[in-house]
Amino acid sequence: MLTGEIRSQIDAIWNAFWSGGIANPLEVIEQITYLLFLRRLDDLHTLEENKANRLKRPMERRVFPEGQDPKKRPYDELRWSRFKNMEAREMFEVVSEHVFPFLRTEFLSNYGDGSTYAHHMKDARFTIPTPSLLAKVVDLIDQVPMDDRDTKGDLYEYMLSKIASAGQNGQFRTPRHIIQLMVELTAPVPKDVICDPASGTCGFLVAAGEYLRGHHPEIFRDADLKQHFHHGMFHGFDFDGTMLRIGSMNMLLHGVDNPDVIYRDSLAQDHAGEDEKYTLVLANPPFAGSLDYENTAKDLLQIVKTKKTELLFLALFLRLLKPGGRAAVIVPDGVMFGSSKAHKELRKILVEEQRLDAVVKLPGGVFKPYAGVSTAILLFTKTNSGGTDHVWFYEVEADGWSLDDKRQPLLPEEKLGAVPKLELVDEEHAKNNLPDVLARWGQREGRERERLRTDQSFCVPKAEIAENGYDLSLNRYKEVIHEEVEHVPPQEILATLAELEDKIQQGMKELKEMLG
Repeated sequence: MLTGEIRSQIDAIWNAFWSGGIANPLEVIEQITYLLFLRRLDDLHTLEENKANRLKRPMERRVFPEGQDPKKRPYDELRWSRFKNMEAREMFEVVSEHVFPFLRTEFLSNYGDGSTYAHHMKDARFTIPTPSLLAKVVDLIDQVPMDDRDTKGDLYEYMLSKIASAGQNGQFRTPRHIIQLMVELTAPVPKDVICDPASGTCGFLVAAGEYLRGHHPEIFRDADLKQHFHHGMFHGFDFDGTMLRIGSMNMLLHGVDNPDVIYRDSLAQDHAGEDEKYTLVLANPPFAGSLDYENTAKDLLQIVKTKKTELLFLALFLRLLKPGGRAAVIVPDGVMFGSSKAHKELRKILVEEQRLDAVVKLPGGVFKPYAGVSTAILLFTKTNSGGTDHVWFYEVEADGWSLDDKRQPLLPEEKLGAVPKLELVDEEHAKNNLPDVLARWGQREGRERERLRTDQSFCVPKAEIAENGYDLSLNRYKEVIHEEVEHVPPQEILATLAELEDKIQQGMKELKEMLG
């Protein structure tokens, strides 16, 4: 958890950019990402130097080569530990004219060898406008403690939260507590191969990694599992270069050495080589409307012929998952009850051909202030042979935060999220349902089967869903408790009104007598 001091340091960095003329929050986070990357490269080079000195032999791998760059500047002067001590104008000249060209060329060819981070630096653009701003930001970043993995990860998450609070760019960020819930529901295991086909800042992949660190520490004591964790487990697709860089840095600062975070237009490119490759899909893809058939991957149209992006993404998840693979994905409510042929067909596939495990309806304000759309989490397992028995429904009424545009916390930090640090008392459930979702998810094949349709969660048999045209909207099956109202016969109502009128008349008469 970040201390108040570190938060203040990050706020100071952010404010320096804003007062220095960079107002786009994505550009701010991108420039900070580059500078954090440069600081890390210097740390890696220093580690190699120390190792070589201890072993009294030449360095095996140099991040910064010996000699000079094409503009005759010694490569050694391109290191963070060197240029941070330079006068502002010289620092600006070194970073803009030497360091960034180095990242795009020599570094990529000498140190890239398939590294996600190196690959995404090939388009690095330096946009800090003045020497004074660069000097100020470098000084502030240099003071931030970066030795501890948890601190590094948390400070980057805190920076990313500033994207969400800055308006329209929040579309790239699913609330962290909703991500945590989805990861807890799917419970990743050490041999999983995890994919987010609309990865953005890689929040789902980061949360899955943190879950595994907490629940499966044996990963880091087994050479094969450790290799898989760092080089084979995490896969993210995006078609925005800025988000790929930001997402890659998020993974790096959370301690994943080489995730597969790559450029890919998930709906437009065919998925040869990606079919049935993943055991877990976690995603909140953008639902922007519709695509032209000509621009849609043909293998997705084989599953469902539609232009709707929300349906195409569901088809994509089915395409990517291995048999036995599972998914937790956010979809707009329209997927649940849409009446088009494609909507019904896809829901039928999930219920009849795969195993639909659950529908968790989220409150309408979860994505405010930048989206008010109603959504649900779909949880399913790919079987290609059916298996749906009962579908578990849960209506989340409160997620721990106010559901207005301000999205203020309703409980102390220790009682927020799906796995709060402190247990909630009964009355606090009304403010945060997420721990209850997780607890009842574990009972969905037992006691949850006995719950009434008037309860917050309940199970519906597959046959009933089929009878209802595979409608998956919770309100289709939920029963509402109607309070009994005592009905008074009309004659009694009229008599009461007449009596009331007599009293009013008598009161008026007495009032006139008093006034003379």
